[in-house]
Amino acid sequence: MSTPTPLPPVPPPSGGGIDLNPTLADLLRLHVDPVFLLPMLLAAALYAWRFMQARRTPEGRARWPLWRVLSFAVGMVLLFLTTQSLAGTMTQSSMALYMARLMVLAELVPPLLVLGVPRGVRLDPRRGLGRVLNVLLDPWVALALWTAVIVFWNVPAGFNASIVTNTAASLLPALYLLSSLLVWGVVLRPLPSVQPAGIGSRGWFGLIASLPMMAVAAVWLYARDVLYTPYVNALCLWNLTPLQNQQISGWIMMLAGMPALALAFIQLMMWLIKLSEGQGMPPKPDAQPQG
Repeated sequence: MSTPTPLPPVPPPSGGGIDLNPTLADLLRLHVDPVFLLPMLLAAALYAWRFMQARRTPEGRARWPLWRVLSFAVGMVLLFLTTQSLAGTMTQSSMALYMARLMVLAELVPPLLVLGVPRGVRLDPRRGLGRVLNVLLDPWVALALWTAVIVFWNVPAGFNASIVTNTAASLLPALYLLSSLLVWGVVLRPLPSVQPAGIGSRGWFGLIASLPMMAVAAVWLYARDVLYTPYVNALCLWNLTPLQNQQISGWIMMLAGMPALALAFIQLMMWLIKLSEGQGMPPKPDAQPQG
């Protein structure tokens, strides 16, 4: 009798067809999301067209140095990797991975894109696009929108609803990206013609805008129970427990917000130094006449 052929090894359970131990290459595998892809391609094409036009004159080259193009390009690459990869489909399998994706969209992509805006862009704050940006880049408007996104979608009711209705996959990342673009637009002030705020007010704004995210991160770090129902019994990536996923998400959010918080303190210090230099020394009293 011939020896029976051994059966191939049974693969480990993968949580409903999802590999629970994906590599970085697996996470970055292409997965097209038209909601982000089409606007991203249009923005990149418009930027490249305007840049090529500006490079024809010395004034344009001075306004649009290559480092700004590099900043914009790196931001677009990160945006592509974050929104057009398989990692975006694993929302319910890893809260930590999901939060890392959101933090790239909120704390890395926006400042790189804002720094890519050329110098000397002139807009009329009373009409057209200038008027719209003058309203959206108002510190109070930007702060209100950013706080609403952070608070509403991170309280258990809002977060649970976004996971259950699957709006967490596209809607929430888009809101994080757009609201954070407004925040970084206020902080970095790329359009002075429609942004009259000085460095002191921008420093205070950056400090206040960082508080909601830091508060949410602290809650995740110190909570003893899993706060979000969809993750309570979820099979998590890399053999992490749901509570570990929540705590790691808190660390990710807190560390991602540190650069913006540091920039706010730097701007406040520069404002205080400028204020002290402008005040100078008090005038000396007049000398008493000698009798």
